[in-house]
Amino acid sequence: MRTRASSIASSFFSTTLSRRTFIQHRINVLRFYSHTRPGPLTQYKNLVEQGKLQHDPYQERVASELEKLLGRLEEYEKDMEEYHVNLANWEKSRENERRRLLMEEAKVKQQGGEGGIWTSVNKHRRELLQRWTFRKKIENVEPGVGKWVSYLNRERKLDSFTGRRPTAPPAPKGLYIYGNVGSGKTMLMDMFYSATEGTVKNRRRHHFNEAMLKINEHMHKIWKNQVEEKSLQSSFSGWIMNLPFDTKIKEWLAAEERYKQEVQMKNILPAVADEFLVDGQLDQRGASILCFDEIQTVDVFAIVALSGILSRLLSTGTVLVATSNRAPNELNQDGMQREIFLKFIAKLKNHCEIVLIGSEIDYRRLIAQSSIDQVHYFWPLNSIAAKEFEKLWCELTNQLGGEITMDNVPVMFGRTLEVPESCEGVARFTFEYLCGRPVGAADYIAVAENYHTVFISDIPMMSMRIRDKARRFITLIDELYNHHCRLCCLSASSIDELFQGTEEGTLFDLESFQFETETEGAKLRTNVLAEGNVGSGGAPTGIISMLSGQEEMFAFRRAVSRLIEMQTPLYLEGVHILHPYFRRQHQEFQNNCVSTLQSHSSS
Repeated sequence: MRTRASSIASSFFSTTLSRRTFIQHRINVLRFYSHTRPGPLTQYKNLVEQGKLQHDPYQERVASELEKLLGRLEEYEKDMEEYHVNLANWEKSRENERRRLLMEEAKVKQQGGEGGIWTSVNKHRRELLQRWTFRKKIENVEPGVGKWVSYLNRERKLDSFTGRRPTAPPAPKGLYIYGNVGSGKTMLMDMFYSATEGTVKNRRRHHFNEAMLKINEHMHKIWKNQVEEKSLQSSFSGWIMNLPFDTKIKEWLAAEERYKQEVQMKNILPAVADEFLVDGQLDQRGASILCFDEIQTVDVFAIVALSGILSRLLSTGTVLVATSNRAPNELNQDGMQREIFLKFIAKLKNHCEIVLIGSEIDYRRLIAQSSIDQVHYFWPLNSIAAKEFEKLWCELTNQLGGEITMDNVPVMFGRTLEVPESCEGVARFTFEYLCGRPVGAADYIAVAENYHTVFISDIPMMSMRIRDKARRFITLIDELYNHHCRLCCLSASSIDELFQGTEEGTLFDLESFQFETETEGAKLRTNVLAEGNVGSGGAPTGIISMLSGQEEMFAFRRAVSRLIEMQTPLYLEGVHILHPYFRRQHQEFQNNCVSTLQSHSSS
């Protein structure tokens, strides 16, 4: 009789191991992606009919709303493509006119310097008169006012020449979906996101942790560009330095160009927002979709950053589909940055339908009840469970080639993470290695993106004594789940008992259980941005998170719910389609097929 590990390994490899089967699988995936994905309502009904989901009227209602939004996006995509063509033409025309105006001003200044003695005398007299007239006021004039007035005058002239910026077509309203843990929010959002493939070019799906890191990364890049004047100088030196003007006139032109860029960069959040959905390899014409999982306001920075960036994206036509455990008005119960927050909520309600999934049922747990024999979760920490866990690891790695190596994966901000044991997309860690060291969300995202199957051994029961490790473990589970990784665990307890506490005490102490991330000498956020540093919590160091005990409970309940779902057949079937590792393979395979067809057709 086969052991549980053997049965799991056999199931795992039944669709992937033999070369012939693997190639066939890739062909099937290619066919799968070559057709338009069904809408979220169709996907939901199909899963219910197959018995993989239990029908829920709340979920069906949300799926129906998402289906309607998908239909509106098709027409919006066409309107936005036309808008972006007009915008590109307008920007090109405006830049040409702006340079023409600068050249005219430069010629006037050049001629003023070559007008002979009377020009020089008149200029001197004007300067004396101005000094005498404004000698008392000149001290109150702020530096840069002259450049600001010149900039505004030039912008007004440009408006008269090129007209106002083209107006974007009105965007369809997105959805803000909120409800209890396990009610199906993320599942439905992901169904919608998958259905937009082939319909909307510019689309992103971010979890809160990943979004905060990307915001910090973009801010860090912009920060460096502002500090390093050489980078600004290089963007205009090419066309200025070859002009037939004196050195002083060229310096004036360079200063005007620099001032324009400084004005554009002064408000950093809109600049970050403009890059948030950008991918240099994609055609930026068309609609933009942002799917944002688990919106939350954990600290002042999160409120200010999310408010500024999401407000900007909504104002420029991005369609937002978001999930959260809370209704919009309940996101900021601590009242942090209230004025900024209220403006953001007003814009959110104006651009999104607010939809509640009112079910009290944790469907992840319900689905898992019928698949208990297929879990990859071994417990307790005894010789029997350890042997099963080790056997599964050996069988998987042997089938994949058997060569286990140490690897280094790139992490945000130019760091790397050492992976002690890896083999063809499968990695193995101890709990202490991933959660007992100063690593965070950026590291976990790197692991999740590079490894479709992750083994974690020696997971203890959580208590207040190791609360920082527990927080990291929750962040790790979030990222593995968001990237649709297969997770194999060797733990001290069952999933349900993992966060119940130990003899040393319970995990939840609502008075003292707060996120504490003051590390690295309590650096200011600006210093962290300049250095590109990320602390152990995955957020910039030196910032005290204000998560309440209630928010912590949400996080732990979500982790338990997701751990349960990650053992179900429905989740595991999606690994080969949804995980980035296999999606990259699919893209490479698709590109090779196209190249092969093109070479055959040309020969």
